[in-house]
Amino acid sequence: MGKTYVGSRLRQLRRERDLSQASLASTLGLSASYVNQIEHDVRPLTVPVLLRITEAFGVDATFFSRDDDSRLLAEIQDVVLDKELCPNPVELQELSELVYNHPAIARTMVDMHRRYRNVRDKLSIATDTRRFVGPLTTDASTQILSMPHDEVRDFFYARQNYLKALDTTAEDIAEQLGVERFGIRSTEIALAQRLRQSHGIEITTSPELDGTLHSFDRETGHLQLASRLDSGQRSFRMGMELAYLEANETIEDLVAEEHFTSEASRNLARRGLASYFAAAVILPYRTIHAEAERSGYDVDFLSQVFGVGYETVASRLSTLQRPNLRGIPFTFVRVDRAGNMSKRQSATGFHLANSGGTCPLWNIYETFTNPGSILRQVAQMPDGRNYLWIARTVRHHRGRFGETGKLFAIGLGCEARHADRTVYAEGLNLSDLSGATPIGAGCRVCPRENCAQRAFPQIHETIVIDAHRSSVAPYN
Repeated sequence: MGKTYVGSRLRQLRRERDLSQASLASTLGLSASYVNQIEHDVRPLTVPVLLRITEAFGVDATFFSRDDDSRLLAEIQDVVLDKELCPNPVELQELSELVYNHPAIARTMVDMHRRYRNVRDKLSIATDTRRFVGPLTTDASTQILSMPHDEVRDFFYARQNYLKALDTTAEDIAEQLGVERFGIRSTEIALAQRLRQSHGIEITTSPELDGTLHSFDRETGHLQLASRLDSGQRSFRMGMELAYLEANETIEDLVAEEHFTSEASRNLARRGLASYFAAAVILPYRTIHAEAERSGYDVDFLSQVFGVGYETVASRLSTLQRPNLRGIPFTFVRVDRAGNMSKRQSATGFHLANSGGTCPLWNIYETFTNPGSILRQVAQMPDGRNYLWIARTVRHHRGRFGETGKLFAIGLGCEARHADRTVYAEGLNLSDLSGATPIGAGCRVCPRENCAQRAFPQIHETIVIDAHRSSVAPYN
């Protein structure tokens, strides 16, 4: 393995478990002085000690790998790219050392920058009075400043899209319900029976709900489901209501952890947590993890196995980050044809711009010309990291003739080092990534200078315009 010094990471692990050096040494069958030397980078980590740690604490070997810091490194790079806060460039090696040796400080910096950026953007919108005919009222300014979707997105992102308390509770309930693969109809029946018998809820279906897919009246205990929903969709919505009935305390505790700025943000977070719970009930962790590993994370196949939609499976795969049973760390996104990103969840280092659109070279946009087909792309970000992306379209809630439907592209990506665990790597030469498509987080923050698809100049650079010269790249 070579000499690998992991002092700061071992201290982090010990403190997370609330152990003394002596207790850790006893657990690993080592002397306290030996552990002390590892923690102070006097001794390197050896393979036998690594195996003892992974067995005793259920962490992946990648816990001690610098590559496992890719997400945090991408986030800290975003901080130093903000010229308002960091006018001088910082070498990537320095950032890598900060992330590896002082991860808590790096996370604090990322969190502070995220809060600063949110406040800056919200104040910019709030003080832009051009959109208002009359004076800006207190209610209007509060609504502008809250930006619920941004706050809730950051809430899930900061937790790497895995919520242990909610996930394990849902898995326990799934076991009680007898949720199994190839059994979405039996899952639906079990959920309906649980709601009726344990909570006295009456469940009916309606052919016409004026666009409403489900509605629950707490006072009457009446749950109404649209008849257009299939078995998996009905199960999902019953699972959401079950979340409020049987996991509400956990949901409220999670919401209370975050300093949301409005009731709208808190309500949206509650709905997001209920959706997470519902997916964890119909796709319980150990079951979906085992099937995903066995099938090579074949999303279409898993959709058939569990009887739920492609998007539901893809989203669930991005949450498989239980410490002692990790799946591939995926990034999940959902975009429309106009480039609006309505969902984004990430357990990896792939960096997404917060504004200004995403990269037009990303294969997710090609799927709209090939609806229903899965497209693959090996892409390289400006920091040199390579990713495997799969993307395909999904259509939601097609109703009567003439009714406007929903068409989205679903993207699921992971670092290329994980790609060989998936069926989507078949036929790809992952040992030679020189042909990877160069993409970026978005034109406004992308440093690539000679991109013909650039739509906007980089916000941190000065534009130089020569009236007597033209080139493929529109901005220099």
